[in-house]
Amino acid sequence: MNTILTYDGSFKGFLTCVFVAYEEKLEISDIQQQEKASEQFFAKVQHVITQDEKASRVALAVNKKSSATGSSNLYKAFLSEEKGIEIMMFRYLEYMLESDRQIDQDFSHPAVLKIAQTAKKVGREKHRMEAFVRFELTKDGIYFAKIEPDFHVLPLIKKHFEKRYADQKWIIYDLKRRFGLYYDLQKVNPVTFDFAHHFNAHTNNNSAFAAQEIEFKKLWKEYFNHTNIASRKNTKLHLQHVPKRYWKYLSEKSPLHN
Repeated sequence: MNTILTYDGSFKGFLTCVFVAYEEKLEISDIQQQEKASEQFFAKVQHVITQDEKASRVALAVNKKSSATGSSNLYKAFLSEEKGIEIMMFRYLEYMLESDRQIDQDFSHPAVLKIAQTAKKVGREKHRMEAFVRFELTKDGIYFAKIEPDFHVLPLIKKHFEKRYADQKWIIYDLKRRFGLYYDLQKVNPVTFDFAHHFNAHTNNNSAFAAQEIEFKKLWKEYFNHTNIASRKNTKLHLQHVPKRYWKYLSEKSPLHN
């Protein structure tokens, strides 16, 4: 009978699923996060507990048989959170483990092609987040940035901001996933917040932010407006480089409130 494996949603959890599938010689029809799992007829559902040792053994095997790009693509594909990506990753790994050569560029295989295409989309989102994140100084002296990316790119942008802003405390918070990163001048830690129901994450005059931050945003918007030459305006090109869905993060695009 085909088996559906469920796991806790972590990458280590997924790798543990791969280990269990091979260890128990299971015929896998799907791998799903436990909280999103749906019942299917003619399939046995088995929950897998994440185990670091088993996950590490799979990761070691992947690194031995795959290029650095292949391993990176697999992780990026996982962070896409796309429906059905786990089973495609499993098929990719099946093909990789059965092959006597690197399969990262074998786009004739549907799983390899899917993983590469998905990783490319996630990589593009990573670079955009690194470019469009805007920090705001809070009254606690911490620089706070809010994001809502299409994909779970926080783990990918961590090193960029840790190196670039090593001299200040900051938080980058993913509003969509209710999860963030906090840098305390020493290391980066995961954080979660329970915002009040009336909290407006996109307001420009929030009591949490320092007065000089609000004034800076006003000055920046005025500068942007004055340096923008109307006769040279190219909306189509502008949208290609700065898609409209990112505007709510940008000081120069946000409306000002007194």
